[in-house]
Amino acid sequence: MKQMPRPDFEAFAGDLFGEMMLADTAAAAPRARKPLSRFVPGFAICMIASAAAAWLAQNYGVPVILAGLLLGLALNFAAGDPRTHDGLDFVSRHGLRGGIVLLGIQVTVMQVMAMGAVPFLGLALVMAAALIAALAAARATGQSAAVGLLGGGATAICGASAALALYGVIGRERIDQAQFTLTLVILAAASAIALVTYPPLTQMLGFTDAQAGFLTGAAIHDVAQSIGAGFAVSDAAGAQATVVKLTRVALLAPLVALAAVWIARAEPLPQRTGRARVPLLPGFILAFLALVGVNSLVTLPAPLAGHALTASKSLLLLAVTATAMRTRTDLLLGLGWRAVMPVLAATIASLGTALGFAWWMI
Repeated sequence: MKQMPRPDFEAFAGDLFGEMMLADTAAAAPRARKPLSRFVPGFAICMIASAAAAWLAQNYGVPVILAGLLLGLALNFAAGDPRTHDGLDFVSRHGLRGGIVLLGIQVTVMQVMAMGAVPFLGLALVMAAALIAALAAARATGQSAAVGLLGGGATAICGASAALALYGVIGRERIDQAQFTLTLVILAAASAIALVTYPPLTQMLGFTDAQAGFLTGAAIHDVAQSIGAGFAVSDAAGAQATVVKLTRVALLAPLVALAAVWIARAEPLPQRTGRARVPLLPGFILAFLALVGVNSLVTLPAPLAGHALTASKSLLLLAVTATAMRTRTDLLLGLGWRAVMPVLAATIASLGTALGFAWWMI
């Protein structure tokens, strides 16, 4: 009987030892750091577009967020160059977080408490009406609950900044970037229309300063336009609108926390390998709450608060512009009229509820 050749175990052992040595050498070798210059192309074009949007807002009265969105969409061909991706992604992610954190310097717990129980109840009703209307509109038009939550939550709180915060917990797996960008566009357009129409509406209805301030503070999405509409009526109405609007901003953190828990149950994502992540409040929302606490305990200098507000607006403008640049316009145009309905329904519901409450209760 012919004897089979024995395997060369020494050769196998030598190959295995060599592979282990190579693996250890590769693991010990330091990773090559990517140069910071990779952020420059995307960041530079985003800065130029944002500066142009700020110029349009200053000289022609165009809402700055709307101008940033439109210019970003017009320049989205630049995102076709892979060299811009790192910079645009960095600005869209970290710009929105920094802008929302700095909003905390504008809010104190005392401002929320000073509003009073009755206006706070009315504000809660307005916010609930916006959320319910947006969710109902999304369901009626065959869209997901995540789309309704995004449109309703952004309308209920503070427009684009709230939409950016909510998008962070809802996730790209549930809402694509085209739908998100269209939501930002509709929010900005609705705020611009409200800024022009709500002050004359309060005068036509014969509202007092308290009623007009509540309406503009509770029913207009954007912070600057909400407060500006109040001051367009009178100084007293502007002061009331400021308190109501900042109270809405203070409620951003609780809404984001509840949204994270609710959306995880309403539209659960496929479980990944490893431990399932429990939805937690994002770090930038915790930082926002921390600044609200500091601002409530310590009187910060007025120039510091003013510079923080400017920096917050600038970062949010950069984030919105970068997000628009990274959006494909063909997908945006293909969404159709149904994608507009949640924000439209939330806007109408918040206006109707704020009008009714101001008319009967204030």
